[in-house]
Amino acid sequence: MIPNIAQLNQTLEEIEIPTNTHKIIVDKDRVSGYTDGLEAMRQAVYLVLSTERYVFPIYSWNYGIELKDLFGRDMGYVIPTLKTRIEEALLQDDRITSVSEFEFTKNGKKLFVTFLVKTTEGEFNAEMEVNV
Repeated sequence: MIPNIAQLNQTLEEIEIPTNTHKIIVDKDRVSGYTDGLEAMRQAVYLVLSTERYVFPIYSWNYGIELKDLFGRDMGYVIPTLKTRIEEALLQDDRITSVSEFEFTKNGKKLFVTFLVKTTEGEFNAEMEVNV
């Protein structure tokens, strides 16, 4: 049987996925209800930056951030590398338009990072802590 080529020439319509998702209550280790909009984007950023890239087979290789190889490295290497990796990890999401205004604070073996995330839903300040 010869395939019908007319079916292969159909145009595909790109559909934007909404931000509506289950709400994660981090401090209580629970999922309860739903969230949408800017709060859902905050949650998406938190989840991406809490997932080590290439470790969990359930996620694509485009999801998460690489942090393991930064442990024990010099701050002169860690800070610019971490900035780049945060940008790369978050900009995989089409809803995130930019990541900027990075500030780094070292406290012992911990590095605190704050930055501005601009999304299609609005903008917000995000932060993360990395043990180095």
